[in-house]
Amino acid sequence: MPNDNPFKQVPIEITVSVGKARPLVRDLLKLDRDAVLVLDRRVDDPVELFVGDRMIARGELLEAEDGTGQLTVRLTEVASPGGGL
Repeated sequence: MPNDNPFKQVPIEITVSVGKARPLVRDLLKLDRDAVLVLDRRVDDPVELFVGDRMIARGELLEAEDGTGQLTVRLTEVASPGGGL
């Protein structure tokens, strides 16, 4: 008998974090269209993937091969079942 666990069909949301900005409140209040926020990461640094507040993987941002400009993530590290990367 196959394992028909109904939870396998439940979608989850994965958040991909590219970095953090830490502006001062006074600078945040000045932000307007075309403002640029400096992040704590470089373009070629790995991104982190989260489910809730748990990091599940790291990867690199890529453009989809179909030329549509769609962002994708290639996983370079995946957390072990015990939760460690």
